[in-house]
Amino acid sequence: MAGLIFWRKKKEDKAQDVEPAVIPVIETTLDQPDIEPEVHDSVIETEVIAESVIVTETVLEAVQLPKRKFSGGIKSLFSRIKFDVENLNDLEDVLIQADFGVDAAESIVAQIKSRAKASGAKTEGELKQILTDLLTESFTREDIALKLDSGVQPYVILVVGVNGAGKTTTIGKLANWLVQGGAKVTLGAADTFRAAAVEQLATWATRSNSEIVKPTTEGQEPASVAYEAVEKAIANGSDIAIIDTAGRLQNKQGLMDELAKVRRVIEKQTPISEVLLVLDATTGQNALAQAKAFAEVAQVTGIVLTKLDGTAKGGIVYAIQDQLNLPIKLVGVGEGIDDFAFFDAEEFAQGLVG
Repeated sequence: MAGLIFWRKKKEDKAQDVEPAVIPVIETTLDQPDIEPEVHDSVIETEVIAESVIVTETVLEAVQLPKRKFSGGIKSLFSRIKFDVENLNDLEDVLIQADFGVDAAESIVAQIKSRAKASGAKTEGELKQILTDLLTESFTREDIALKLDSGVQPYVILVVGVNGAGKTTTIGKLANWLVQGGAKVTLGAADTFRAAAVEQLATWATRSNSEIVKPTTEGQEPASVAYEAVEKAIANGSDIAIIDTAGRLQNKQGLMDELAKVRRVIEKQTPISEVLLVLDATTGQNALAQAKAFAEVAQVTGIVLTKLDGTAKGGIVYAIQDQLNLPIKLVGVGEGIDDFAFFDAEEFAQGLVG
């Protein structure tokens, strides 16, 4: 799966020893222009010794990140209805309650009926397989992998979202995952409005074996911390820099402007690879409203859905991808440092269907 690989620079200094080359130098006599040179019996040989040449070669290497399953933490849609041909209309209500949206629910049920009729499917297992296939197709996108393949390092990941969505915890889990995969990670604590957020990120930095840049003065400007974090990541040869930001409320234009400033100062040093918006899956349609606001200002490239294990509203995945055309890239399904995974369409569909 492409989402489980990132590419980093691999520098190798190779001393290529060149064998001493003996180059004969021949003395000749040219008495007449049109006569072939005459080679005398005495030949003077001069040894030319080539020194060892240091060749610095920069190549990219693929780094495999550890795979984790998360379907066990997804709540199934079918805890209250019997899933058979006669009750498919009840499924539409279940899908709406799970935040798929009315239009999506109607479309999915219509497609199940059509496929069931064409294949003769009648049993619960057969119908669930049809639904699993449909949801997998709906959730599948080509852009779910993190953009960690350009070789321009450090890759900078800017993490945004409202307070309480699990933003700082997500950063800690992601950092740990990347370090487990062999990456060197630097964290930037640019949520300077809350001292608790800085200390929380510092704790996660310790747990994940990452470096961290914190505010050096009370009330330091967030953009300044973000700049220093990227600067340090460049200096210490980090593969990835992850920048935490304050919990931006979508109706606070001043805070959103500040977020745009954070982007600008980072991009003075290096491109931003990803802007990940962390959303609490338990908030349902409110998460969708947040996503719309952030997508406009922060140039969001992907979504992290947290607390999926605490909600039966998994359909928000469909709604976000359908209405905002943004991929779900990462999911959180617990409080542990390893309760975190790349989004996998088939795995998620299987978890929903049960």
